[in-house]
Formats: sequence, structure tokens, C-alpha cells
Amino acid sequence: MEPGSLAELCASRRILVVVGSGGVGKTTTAATLALVAALKGRKVLVLTIDPARRLADALGLQALGHDIQRVPDDKLQTVAAQRGMARAAGGYLDAMMLDQKRAFDEVVRRYASDPAVLNRIMNNSIYQQISSSLAGSHEYAAVSKLYELAQTTDYDLLVLDTPPTENALDFLDAPDKVSQAVDSPAVQWIMKPYTQAGTWSLRMLGMGSAIVLRGLARFAGSAFLAQIAEFFVEFSQVMTGFRERALQVRTLLRKPEVSFVLVCSPEPLSVEEALYFHERLMAAQMAVGGCVVNRVHAPGPTMPEDLMPLLVSRSELAGVGRDDVQKLADELSRTYQEQQILATADARSLERLAQTVKVVPRRIPMLEQDIHDAAGIALVSQYLVP
Repeated sequence: MEPGSLAELCASRRILVVVGSGGVGKTTTAATLALVAALKGRKVLVLTIDPARRLADALGLQALGHDIQRVPDDKLQTVAAQRGMARAAGGYLDAMMLDQKRAFDEVVRRYASDPAVLNRIMNNSIYQQISSSLAGSHEYAAVSKLYELAQTTDYDLLVLDTPPTENALDFLDAPDKVSQAVDSPAVQWIMKPYTQAGTWSLRMLGMGSAIVLRGLARFAGSAFLAQIAEFFVEFSQVMTGFRERALQVRTLLRKPEVSFVLVCSPEPLSVEEALYFHERLMAAQMAVGGCVVNRVHAPGPTMPEDLMPLLVSRSELAGVGRDDVQKLADELSRTYQEQQILATADARSLERLAQTVKVVPRRIPMLEQDIHDAAGIALVSQYLVP
């Protein structure tokens, strides 16, 4: 087994975190690596965030949800047969799709020590709205769930497909974003009438603040501001637990048993993003163990020198004019040239990635169709883990 290869990562790591911008095949990569590890005899869970329906179909599941589901054995057997390999005993693959709201609720329940406080938070209409949209809440829920699962002994390997955000590494900053949202001066200002009076009242405030908040209350409604204040006062009581979990997650992600896998396409913008992700991970002391480049153009054959005579001879048999033959020859020539240009550009991107990332990028060529079944996953797996 080649040291530092994706095969070695699947066999030896406890956690693989797959990162990349949206639309580069990140979810399919995560599912395929998880499936290969299961075929090798490991007990694996793949945690996805926003999978396409076809991925659930490919894994033989009706739908992916927050509850863990077992991928049917016949799907694993199909992939093993397509790869021409014997399936190791004892391995299995579970899959789940993170429900952001439920995952965030689980964290709140863990750290709200007072049942009455928990009940008030859960029933607060402001919480019900922002628990799924508060800056960083989706990413925080993902890494928090990963940490929770890492504490169990049910799995040899956890594979996390990170959220499809504009910045694929938002989850590194998510705990700070949640804290900053609660601790922001604007929120503290709205909370002040509640914390000083026990209910939301402007009587305890200075003249200037009271005037401004009265104006805001006329615009937004005093009941609405009271709900906001009550929510953040209650929620601040669980923030100590949130910060504690954030520290635990950061510690976990720096362990030797954890590796990150970068996924990108060979397009210049995607490569730039992958290099930026690599830089961020290095600065955070988190190990990049693999790199996958999806939709790579392979060098095509050169245009045959005898193409024109061949076309002429065929066209004469079919009664096609020489002008039409020449047009066809020109189009074929352009197609050959374009393929070579794309292949050359992709090769440069791969070389640039390899020089910076220090691991050999695994290439997945431009495939003729989307991955929608076990045979498709088997094909991708041959490129990732030959």
C-alpha cells in the first residue's frame, strides 16, 4: 500500500474530512472513499450534508436523513464485483444526512443544564428561526456531530462531507461566528433592558438608549424585541458549552488520526480555491492527506495523417461532395486540437497542485454520465483507490 495514498488513508485513519467548493464532486468522493474502506473490512459512517438524490439511489437507500441508515450488503457486493476484488469480512457502511436544525438542537440540549431554560429556548420563535440560519450554525452543527460520533466505538472510520458553503472551510470559524453573533454589541444592547429589569423594560436605561430602542420598538414591535432579548439572554447560558465543544473539535481535527482530502476540478478558479484551503489547513495545523481532481481532460490521440484521404474515399461511395468532406475534416481537426489544449491546461493545474500540496493528486477523468448507481461508484473508486 503506497504511503500517503487514498488507500492508505482509508485503511489507517479514524476520520477523513472531505473539503472543496461546491459542484466539484465532493459528496461523491466522500461516499466512494467510505465505501472502499467498508469493502476493506472497516466499519464506516459517511456523514453527508446536501447529497443529490442520485447518491442515495446509488447507495441503495430510499432517502438520506438525520437517522443513520445501513447501506445494503448487495450494493457493497456489486461494487466489489465491479472492481474484481474480494470483500473483506466484518466491514459495513452506514450513511446519514445532517439535519442542521436537529443537530443544533442536540448541542443546545447537551449544554442547557436547566430544563426550564431549555424549554424556553426551544419554544422561542426567534430560536426556531435562527437556529437554521444563524451565521455558522450549519457548519457548527456538522463538526459538533462529527465530534459526538468520534466518541463512540461503533465505527473504525468517519467520513465527513463538509457543508456546501461559499467558503468550504467556514466550519473552522463556525464556533467563533456563533459566539460573535451572541456577544455582538447590537445584541448586547437589545438584551440590556431585559437583563437589568428581569423583563424587557426601558425604565432602567439611560435617556439616549431608551429613545433609540423606543423608536426601534415602534418599527419592529416591542414584543418582537422582547423575544429577541429573552432568547439571547437564555442562549448565553449555553454558550460556555458551545465554546467548550469548539475547543474539543479543534483538538480532535489536529490529531494524527485525522486527515483532510481536498477535492477540486482542474479549472484555474477551482485550483486557486484548493490552494487557499490548503494554506488555511496548514495554518490551523491540520493535515492534508489527499487530493482529488475531478473531471480531468485526458490527452487524446493526434489527428490521423490519412484522415482526409479516408474521408474522401468514404464520401465518394456515399455520394457526398468534396466541400462537405472538407468541412467535416476541419471540424474534426478543431476537435482534436481543443482536446489537446484542454488536456495540456489540466496537466499544468495538476502539476501546480502537486508542487504545493505535496501529495500526488488522484485524477478522475471527464466521465460520460453522472454517478447514479453502484456501477458508477465502482468506476470512480477505481480512479481514487486503484
